[in-house]
Amino acid sequence: MRQLGVTDAAFINIENPTVPQQIGSLGIYDPSTAPGGFVRFKDVLRSFQRRLQQNPVFRTRLVEVPFGLDRPYWVLDPNFDVEFHIRHIALPKPGDWRQLCIQVARLHSRALDMSRPLWECYIIEGLDNIPDLPKGSFAVYTKIHHSLVDGVGGQAFMTALHDLEPVPPAPEEYAEANPRFGDMQPSDVRLLGMTLARLPTRIATGLRDGAGTAREIVQTVRRLLRDELPPPQLNGPRSRFDQPASHNRVFEGRLFTLEEFKALKNAAGVTLNDIAVALVSGAMRKYLLAHNELPSRTLLATMPVNMRARGGDTTQNNPVGSMQAALHTDIEDPRERVAAIRQSIDAGKMWIETPLVSIMNVAGVLPPAVAKPLWRTYVRNKLTRFLPLGQSTVITNVPGPPFPIYCAGARMHCMYPLGLVNPGLGLFHAVFSYGGKVSVSVLADRSQMPDPEFYRACLDAAWGELNEAFLREQAAETKPAAPARRKPKAKKPPVRKKPL
Repeated sequence: MRQLGVTDAAFINIENPTVPQQIGSLGIYDPSTAPGGFVRFKDVLRSFQRRLQQNPVFRTRLVEVPFGLDRPYWVLDPNFDVEFHIRHIALPKPGDWRQLCIQVARLHSRALDMSRPLWECYIIEGLDNIPDLPKGSFAVYTKIHHSLVDGVGGQAFMTALHDLEPVPPAPEEYAEANPRFGDMQPSDVRLLGMTLARLPTRIATGLRDGAGTAREIVQTVRRLLRDELPPPQLNGPRSRFDQPASHNRVFEGRLFTLEEFKALKNAAGVTLNDIAVALVSGAMRKYLLAHNELPSRTLLATMPVNMRARGGDTTQNNPVGSMQAALHTDIEDPRERVAAIRQSIDAGKMWIETPLVSIMNVAGVLPPAVAKPLWRTYVRNKLTRFLPLGQSTVITNVPGPPFPIYCAGARMHCMYPLGLVNPGLGLFHAVFSYGGKVSVSVLADRSQMPDPEFYRACLDAAWGELNEAFLREQAAETKPAAPARRKPKAKKPPVRKKPL
């Protein structure tokens, strides 16, 4: 039995049927690498069962402390049934990309069963009419509660559930990992006893942490007054994406090559992340311009920050913070916009070492008995209209494995991560690199983006704009000048000889 960390508990406290706190992924697989060039559902099921032996976290469920007095615990589920979590479906004909996006959006809209291990997986067949996919390809859509993993952790789990070769070693070569979860079914009396026993420690820890946070806030204010920190980027303009959330979602995705991204970032003299943010900025600008809704001030974005390298609580499944940056959607020229975005991201990084980066922890520090009713009130009464977050989107950039990985012998062709939607943050962008490809995934509230196909067109237009601004101009600048053409000498008219 293991208690949830503060950030992990925050995602449980803000769980709501309207805005479920789950992230996901859509992987597409090429079965030609599997033995016989074909994969059956039972092969995928057997592969998952084998890999789950190494990951007991997938067999754990949540246990709440009575009366919401303390953070919940993870315990092994004595009734774990892998076939409940892994399901088999197919797209209706013709089985095109739009149908796949609609199906994934519907699955991602449904909340997980909180009484079971917090993940589900769907094997999706019938992708025959999606262009540029290998013949017979199938998809695997997986969703996991955010309390279990963050973006980086989710990709680590994804790698753990895959093989590094089409035909892995025999199952007997895998020894079951030693679980870190002892009790399978603690009683309410024991949970209450543990809560009361650790109450003095919690009070002392809370006072110590509170004093430390107060000191950090004072230091941050001093740095701000001494111009050692740039002004925080918090108060963005209202947009259609900073509205109350509905129950429904839409999903879209666009696939690029890593070489395309690298060529563009080299030409612009920025990082791959800067190019990804600039792509999102250009797409949002074009989308809102087309709807006559582009604010005169720049939109702001929230960007998750991996806090693993910065130490802290190692028991957290979500050692993650967040920073804010301006998208500079008010700048028309793409070259100027990229330069401004780079400066904005650099300014946002200066706030990572301040308490602002861990603002999400507030929802986890409070006991569930307090945090859950507050969040329900915020969602039910649509208080986003009166207490906006000031951000228009979330942008996360997660590097995946550069080498091929396999599921039941089938090589993963590409993968699209899916984030989550919350009130005031109705648009989520996830950028993921794998095997020489870069995917840009878009998850949005359907009432805020009823036309995801048009937004994909905006992504295409923004990508073309960046290429026009940097690559083609660079090619024009480096193209050697054509040699000057020599003027041909005038030929003298032939001298006509006089007859003898």
